[in-house]
Amino acid sequence: MEQATHQGEIRIGEKALPCAVLSDGTRVITQKSVFNSFERPQRGQREKDKQIQLPHFMAAKNLLPYINQDITHQIQPLKYLDINGKVKNGYRAEILPIMCDIYLSARKDKVLTHHQNRLADIAEMIVRSLSKIGIIALIDEATGYQDVRRKDALQRILDAYLSKELSAWAKRFPDEFYDEIFRLKKWNWGIQKRPPFIGKITNDIVYSRLAPHILEELQKRNPVNDKGTRKAKHHQYLTTDVGHPALSQHIHALKILMKSATSWDSFYRLLQRSLPKKNEQLSLDLKQQDQEE
Repeated sequence: MEQATHQGEIRIGEKALPCAVLSDGTRVITQKSVFNSFERPQRGQREKDKQIQLPHFMAAKNLLPYINQDITHQIQPLKYLDINGKVKNGYRAEILPIMCDIYLSARKDKVLTHHQNRLADIAEMIVRSLSKIGIIALIDEATGYQDVRRKDALQRILDAYLSKELSAWAKRFPDEFYDEIFRLKKWNWGIQKRPPFIGKITNDIVYSRLAPHILEELQKRNPVNDKGTRKAKHHQYLTTDVGHPALSQHIHALKILMKSATSWDSFYRLLQRSLPKKNEQLSLDLKQQDQEE
């Protein structure tokens, strides 16, 4: 079992992905990182045959035609020792662009399910950002500039690209927002998952108070489908120059009110006085429909 000689983390949007370089030069990222990068719950492997195991979200029947013999070697799980000697589960770093290529190829062939289209969108964003940072890294290596650049220079450049490419993917509702809801509702955040009606609470305390009639317009542009889900998150329809800053300010105000309250009822009374629902003419711009697709 190889041991890590160097380790750290890369950031994709707001997601930190632990990574390492092993003694034989293999670059790895942890299994959890792979699942997190595609917003998937960490689950076991599925067998393509007795020798080949695939990550659960790559083992769908409609994706198998895109996984050839050359790919299977690079996407096998592996174990390694971190710099402290602790056993870690990981994948070769190549699995991330491979996953992106599989989903994008499948989307091009129009064989993805509705749910998988979301993963293809994430894949496209990752590929665009990594390709831009890749050419910069190659030039730095060829010219020797890599020896004098700052340690975090490439990450800073990647962050700058991701702020544009992944704006629709970025996390708009921090965990602290839900922590406070669960505290005031006296729900067990550590054990209980977010209940399905958390969306109704969010509509009530956020979108219906963000701007006049904004909730109705969002529900119209982002309707519930036959499966009871929506095409995207409501906040993805807000503009980056007006909508997203307004949302951030509103959530910040909500967190202050929540922290000052001892129960949901006391919070809601403060909310009604401080941030009443908007019922006037729509004033918060939304993205044009042809820009949303």
